Amino acid sequence: MTMKYRIWGGIVLLLVLLFAANLFLGSARIPFRAVLGILAGEEGEKTAWTYIVWQTRFPQAVTALFAGASLAVAGLMLQTVFANPLAGPSILGIDSGASLGVALVMLLCGGTVGAVTVGLTFSGYVAVVVGAFAGAALILGLIIFFSTLIRSNVMLLIIGMMMGYIASSAISLLNFFATAEGVFSYTMWGMGDFSGVSAGQLPFFCGILSVGLFLALLLMKPLNALLLGERYAGNLGINVRRVRVVLLISTGLLTAVTTAFCGPIAFIGLAVPHIARLLLGTSNHNFLLPVTMLCGAVIALLCNLISVLPGSAGVIPLNAITPVLGAPVIIYVIVNQRKIQYFH
Repeated sequence: MTMKYRIWGGIVLLLVLLFAANLFLGSARIPFRAVLGILAGEEGEKTAWTYIVWQTRFPQAVTALFAGASLAVAGLMLQTVFANPLAGPSILGIDSGASLGVALVMLLCGGTVGAVTVGLTFSGYVAVVVGAFAGAALILGLIIFFSTLIRSNVMLLIIGMMMGYIASSAISLLNFFATAEGVFSYTMWGMGDFSGVSAGQLPFFCGILSVGLFLALLLMKPLNALLLGERYAGNLGINVRRVRVVLLISTGLLTAVTTAFCGPIAFIGLAVPHIARLLLGTSNHNFLLPVTMLCGAVIALLCNLISVLPGSAGVIPLNAITPVLGAPVIIYVIVNQRKIQYFH
């Protein structure tokens, strides 16, 4: 028990340090003392410095924190409900579904995320989020439906991948018929970036993801019961169908909102739950889910920090960084799957 709390403390400390590093370091070089003064409420020596810290770096750091936590928790819940260590938003095609929803809004309307307007009083980013959520929920709903017909987790993963391919095919068709501006905007979005949330959009982004994370925290006890199988969970009085619906809503919100604003970010949802399990040595969600949430935020902040290392030369796309960190974890899990007890 003491070791688990030490791990929590270490992760929280690392989280604070990385969050601070994201505020002090960036593509624009600002002196340490100047950033410290700006954060303390003082006027910066240059107006641009104050703008960069509060309007660029701070929203980007908060976005990375929430997005990383959300993707990691979504991956953990999917791995538990399907009892498969290779389940995740990207592998099961949920990312592709969300991407298809975004493509329908961005490419059919022929503009960037900020310029899209769809009926009534919907602003651009709300329309994109609605499209992403609809696409993610559709794919996840189909996967849950097929899970009632097919008991093989391997076959279920294959079905998820096939649905992902279908969504990707539809996106390719949309790209073919879209305008050059729309294709460029969608391509840039697809590379992954935590800078897509402005200071004005941050409350909306964090608020929706907080709802999804709160729903996930409510599922800790049912998820522990599902580790032993659906029949056992039902005998304990767990309404499995209701749990699946809440999981659908939670995972859909977490994946869709993150994908809409940040693009389809690979490997965080797949690899981070395994990192948390290896650190804790347990599948008890009372410990595992909060640690997964923290680890996801840490990994996302680290990736965001690495992305600005070139400085003024540019920003590295997130999807060029996350596979380097995530793929070795998945390879390790596959090689040592007989030695590691994940679902017990």
